[in-house]
Amino acid sequence: DAQALQLIGTAQRLEGDYDDAELSLNAAHKRAIAVRDGRVITITRLRSQILSDLGLIEEARGDLADAEAFFRGALDLLAVQYPETRAMNGARARLASYLARRGGTTEAMQLYETVVESSLGQRGAIVGLENQLAPYFRLLAQNSPQSADSAVKFFRASQLLVRPGVAETQAVLARELSGGSDDSARLFRQSNNISREIERKRLRFATLSRIEQSGAVAAERNDLASEIDRLEIEQQATLAELSQYPKYRAVASSAMTIDDLRAALLADEAYVRLAIVGEDIYTLFIDSGSAAIHRSSMSADEMLQSVTKIRASISVFENGQNVTYPFDIEESRKLYQALFGNISDRLAGKKHLIFEPDGAMLQLPVNLLVTDDASVTRYLAQADAADGDPFNFVGAAWLGRAIDVSTAVSAKAFADARKTPDSRGRGQYLGLGKNVPVSKLTRASSVRSGGTGETLDCSWPTSAWNRPISDSELLQAKSIIGGSGTEVLTGSAFSDDAIKGRSDLTDFRILHFATHGLLTPPSPNCPAKPALLTSFGGGDSDGLLSFDEIFDLRLDADIVILSACDTAGQASVEATRAAGIVSG
Repeated sequence: DAQALQLIGTAQRLEGDYDDAELSLNAAHKRAIAVRDGRVITITRLRSQILSDLGLIEEARGDLADAEAFFRGALDLLAVQYPETRAMNGARARLASYLARRGGTTEAMQLYETVVESSLGQRGAIVGLENQLAPYFRLLAQNSPQSADSAVKFFRASQLLVRPGVAETQAVLARELSGGSDDSARLFRQSNNISREIERKRLRFATLSRIEQSGAVAAERNDLASEIDRLEIEQQATLAELSQYPKYRAVASSAMTIDDLRAALLADEAYVRLAIVGEDIYTLFIDSGSAAIHRSSMSADEMLQSVTKIRASISVFENGQNVTYPFDIEESRKLYQALFGNISDRLAGKKHLIFEPDGAMLQLPVNLLVTDDASVTRYLAQADAADGDPFNFVGAAWLGRAIDVSTAVSAKAFADARKTPDSRGRGQYLGLGKNVPVSKLTRASSVRSGGTGETLDCSWPTSAWNRPISDSELLQAKSIIGGSGTEVLTGSAFSDDAIKGRSDLTDFRILHFATHGLLTPPSPNCPAKPALLTSFGGGDSDGLLSFDEIFDLRLDADIVILSACDTAGQASVEATRAAGIVSG
């Protein structure tokens, strides 16, 4: 009941109904502390949230003294029962945001830096706090490029901004790793157990620190301190072993310093991170000797509109078919200026750009941005001429023409990839695709839905297998690479059980799948289980190489190519959510 009233009060506050919101929140607080006379520790988090809401109400009314008192009270409550936890960081961030809005920049920065330092290396540590951290990123960007220290702090804080799609994929990978049976899975479970035990003992130690210090209390605190030290040493040894496994490196949430990233960069390379916080867009530039932050004048929503406009000129579905219009070079130039304008001089002379996209730029290759005004002027002049060709873009200064571009998921993923040794495979190339069509699907994949007990048929329709992708690109790639150690598996040889049964996958430096990717579930009530479509084999074969099966494959490739029927196509919001991804 207290939680319900708190939610109602928050909704009323957001609607601007401050008087009713105050009544609801005070009633929520009264009900919360009435439960077992306020002795339920977990109520503390709810009480802290209520005080923060009341603080926002008083700030809106202009009573700044009471507003600040509420925010500080919310933090003090958690400092007693939940020291150094995500909940306390939330209260710190809310107080810092208030102070930043009211000119208390120095204390706000100190609070923000505490939040960042205590959250680094913890998966999902600031979920829900991104908007509260927005003033911190703005303050850092104001000081750069004059302050190198601001760029260093921005880089550290930016590692907390994990895109939802990446976070969800890592969560799936972590579950797969935790449920495995090999040494990496055993060590991963061991590390998780040690982390929980350390956290439990730290909370107990903090609790004992706030009560009267008798001899027994002091003895227990000493024992806890020794035990925490022992567990931390054990954890360090476990993580050192785990770091040798690529599966773990894919899910590890450890942070890195800007010097760690610079150590992975060559002299002629630059790393550019696009970071979106709320509607703000930041471009962070880092090379071997400098760093700079640029806050774009374009909002995240405006960037989405720009990217959508450019994509629509490349390919748009109209009247039942894909149509291509002349590329929107003016919009491309505008987008480059908004994102790269303040760092374009720093890119000059660089041969390789490692780009970490965010938001709408996940949907557009950065290579397609145009780097100078002369390209636009030249194109418009020839396109408007009597014999002009609006599809002639010869001489355009594409970003991808001036510099090689690689895309990174994160700075740490890039640095880890740089440390990964080259494939030891003797074979050059393995191409897989062109599944065998089926006339009748006899293998059903059924699941029992939760709650109702009904059995759902979650098998894909036969038609999914009856439009195989041509093997022409596989054969062309094999021809280009040439020599021994090249192989193409198509037809019946391209089945899920045949792939899982091969013991020589580690021998190939390049793996190339040309087949359909299935992301959405076959019906709305079925769970999403991303997979690559294959031919049917024997036994328990289901004609699908699923996410968990791919995770268990032993590979040692330098590159894996995934090519489907509409690889660069934009999924609908419904399809994206059905695949288990909230946004992105």
